[in-house]
Amino acid sequence: MCAIPDSEEHLSELSAQFVAEGLDRNEKIFYYDDDGAADAMLRRLSDDGAAVDGPLSSGQLTIVPEQTTHATFRTPLGQLYRGVTDTVTDALREGYRGARLTGQMHSSLAPGASATLPEFDGLLDRLLQENRLTALCTYDHGHYSSEQIEIMRALHRDHLAPVGAYDDGLMRIVRTGVASARLAGEIDHSNRPKITTLLQSSLDRSLRSPDVPPEVVLDMASVRFIDVATAVGLVHAAEMFPATHRLVLHRVRPRVQRILDRCGAPFASQLEVTADTAEASETSEVSETSEVPETSETSETDMAS
Repeated sequence: MCAIPDSEEHLSELSAQFVAEGLDRNEKIFYYDDDGAADAMLRRLSDDGAAVDGPLSSGQLTIVPEQTTHATFRTPLGQLYRGVTDTVTDALREGYRGARLTGQMHSSLAPGASATLPEFDGLLDRLLQENRLTALCTYDHGHYSSEQIEIMRALHRDHLAPVGAYDDGLMRIVRTGVASARLAGEIDHSNRPKITTLLQSSLDRSLRSPDVPPEVVLDMASVRFIDVATAVGLVHAAEMFPATHRLVLHRVRPRVQRILDRCGAPFASQLEVTADTAEASETSEVSETSEVPETSETSETDMAS
């Protein structure tokens, strides 16, 4: 499966969805870390309500360290083939339904890599056909050139369908219903007008749809920061709603809620703020406790594209 993320927020969203699906299917998952991408994926996974601690401690979800990720792409293709095949066999022996691979693979482009990007992809395609293996390959514009992305897109048979969304690299908005949306990232003066437009259009849709609950719901679980002007704007927007409707800010992080509280949210009768009770530091801490044996076997058996 191939995906071209629009931003780091989109990358985390795609990776977390892929990992969560594997957890639900009782597959063993290997996430190849680089540039701190694993921490962002784990945070999004937690934001989405998926279990993190249990799979990390049991080994169902393994975060492959950055150094091992780099070493993987310096390993000869024959050794990688044998290693991944053994990894899938071990996963099945342990009772899992199969194995699942994803993560940051741009070290395949680094000097000293044992093959070209298309050659790694060809090896992975063979492994996918011969094993109970699923992989998500992500090619972002921050690490791959447009030419490289188009080449890899052409080599893949399966692509994740793009989801209609607003994404400016700082904030991402994905509509989840007639009058609901999921927000992620940071909201400031540069993208605040998009929130205003979103609220206006969502309220209009809600008013025109008699079967829709009389509320506009914004899932804020993945919003890390809003500025004061945005908080004031949300409070004022709710106060302008008709008496029959209300604005619901769902799963708001403590830091964001403190800003909303200081800007009058508790006194806005048509604004409801529900807290995200998950500790913001939890996923960062558990990511450091995940273990991968630092052996030559680990380097040979860990590979994805």
